[in-house]
Amino acid sequence: MARSNTTTLHRRTSSKLELLVVDDDRDFAESLLGALRSQGFVVAAADSLATARAALAQKNFDAILVDRTLPDGDGVELLRERPREHDTDVIVITGNTSVDSAVDALKQGANDYLTKPLDPARLESTLAHLVRTRALKTELQELRSELVARGRFGAIVGESPAMRALFEEIARVAPTEASVFIQGESGTGKELFAEAIHANSPRRDHPLVPVNCGAISETLIASELFGHERGSFTGAERQHRGFFERADGGTLFLDEVTEMPARLQVNLLRVIETGMIQRIGGTDQIPVDVRVLAATNRPPEEAIRAGRLREDLYFRLAVFPIIVPPLRDRRGDVALLARHFLAQLNDAHDERKEWAPDAIAELEKREWKGNVRELKNAVHRAWIMADTTVEADKAVAVAVGEAPAATAVQAGMSIDDTVRALILATLEQVDGDKREAAKRLGISLKTLYNRLNVYNAAKR
Repeated sequence: MARSNTTTLHRRTSSKLELLVVDDDRDFAESLLGALRSQGFVVAAADSLATARAALAQKNFDAILVDRTLPDGDGVELLRERPREHDTDVIVITGNTSVDSAVDALKQGANDYLTKPLDPARLESTLAHLVRTRALKTELQELRSELVARGRFGAIVGESPAMRALFEEIARVAPTEASVFIQGESGTGKELFAEAIHANSPRRDHPLVPVNCGAISETLIASELFGHERGSFTGAERQHRGFFERADGGTLFLDEVTEMPARLQVNLLRVIETGMIQRIGGTDQIPVDVRVLAATNRPPEEAIRAGRLREDLYFRLAVFPIIVPPLRDRRGDVALLARHFLAQLNDAHDERKEWAPDAIAELEKREWKGNVRELKNAVHRAWIMADTTVEADKAVAVAVGEAPAATAVQAGMSIDDTVRALILATLEQVDGDKREAAKRLGISLKTLYNRLNVYNAAKR
């Protein structure tokens, strides 16, 4: 029954897919071409790298099925030559049935592989996966086009030229398997971009696992990332699956990756390159299928020079770098965001509060050093203070530090509230730089993160 349904799926959907078969074995190629045509695919043939390149110069095929051994070279060369914007799938065919040959092809970017002689069930499974993947990519592309046209991408809002350009970049990279390195100032919403990339990828039905590398102690981060076996260290009373295993099939988001200890970055690089992890205290190599996204609020070049980020790891993570613009470079988006945040608050609390006539213009004059996060908090404050009309001065007085410093801590406040006010005021003073804030407060970075986690949990 399953086989019949799959064949029906091919005949219904594969007619739109154009495939190129590259193989110099005439009998094998004709057999494969016949099988593909019977499934409804549109197919063309080439018998060498040269003829394949000529065919690819004339047409963008949905997929290439290429033999590794061709008269003029290794068919895998087509993997390295395919233009990124064409998004062509490559299925490698090999007469060498060794695992090493197949793994090597996959490491070089092949989507799948087949071995000679062809197993009909394996071929059908590979084609079914190809059909599903291409259909999903088409669906996602239509959805992305609609979102970009509306000035929205997932939870991200923006109509400025800078944001529209960024939406286009996300639209291109989301459906691929490329690692993405997201750089942006504190408060620009880097995690939202990671969520948008994951939600618009073929991995969207699998977990997105966010990890704040600066919030985990140096002694625990290896265990949290890779897991540990029972008894591997004091307190390890049971087996623990790390973030990589929990993200299997999905996406791992490494926020503030420059805060990860340098010695652990070597292990991270090895896992990304091999797709294998080893739990602490274990001996087994465990395969994981994970796409890695990373983010930092530091310019990566500075982090590399300072020894906070390994250069080889950066280049592995930054296959597709994205720079999120600060709010000051997003002209027009302050008004859009202010109205959006006010509408969210009204919907959540069944209110009908409105901005005062001149409020939006006042907000647009501000610099918003804390970016979107600062603006969102300012709108929330102003909304709380308003009866029916939301005034700009209620938002900006605290937001940009115009209120006297003494108002941050007042007589009669509890110790917890005093500490909270001091931490938040310090963070605002240093434009959200948590490391600098911890230094000025005389506390560890981990302690600062712990306090902020408590404050964020209290808001929910």
